[in-house]
Amino acid sequence: MKTVGLISDTHGRLSTGAKAALAGCDRIIHAGDICGKDVLRELEGIAPVTAILGNNDYPEYGEGVGQTAQPVIEGVRFLVGHYPRLVQWGFEGYPALPAGGPLPRVCVHGHTHIPEIVAGKAARPADLIVCPGSASQPRGGFPASVGKMVLDEGKVLSCEIVSLKGDMLMSLPKP
Repeated sequence: MKTVGLISDTHGRLSTGAKAALAGCDRIIHAGDICGKDVLRELEGIAPVTAILGNNDYPEYGEGVGQTAQPVIEGVRFLVGHYPRLVQWGFEGYPALPAGGPLPRVCVHGHTHIPEIVAGKAARPADLIVCPGSASQPRGGFPASVGKMVLDEGKVLSCEIVSLKGDMLMSLPKP
C-alpha cells in the first residue's frame, strides 16, 4: 500500500503547511508551475518526486522533468500534464500520449488552481482526473490545497483533496 501526494502550482513557494500535508507520503507528483529548484529539493526530502513543467517553468530542472510524465505507482498507471486538456480524452485520444500507448487509470493536472476530482463517465477511459488545486495561489474561493491518494495492488483505495490546514475539501469514498 502506498500514499501518493499530489501538488501543483507552488510558484516557487513550499509552505510548512504543504510540507506537513504531504508528510508520510511514499511518492509525490508535482503537476507543474514549480518555479524553483528549492521546491523540488524540499519535496524530495519528503518522498521521491515525479514532476512536470508548467507554463511558468523552464527546463532548469534537468532531463527528468518534461512536459508530461507517466509513472506507474503500486501498479496504477498515471498520466500527468500541467494543462487539463493534456490529460482529458478527446477525439484523437489523450493529447499527451502517443497513439496506441497504454491508457492511464489516473490523470493529474494543475494550471487551474481549482481543486477537483472527476470520476465515472466524465473521466473515461481513466478512472479519475484529479487537480490538487494550488498549494500557494488558490482560486475559485478554495484555500491552498494538496491531494492524497492511497493505492494498493493496482487499485485506487481513496482520493482526497485537503486544505493546508487539514480540512477535507473533497474526496471519493473508499470502495
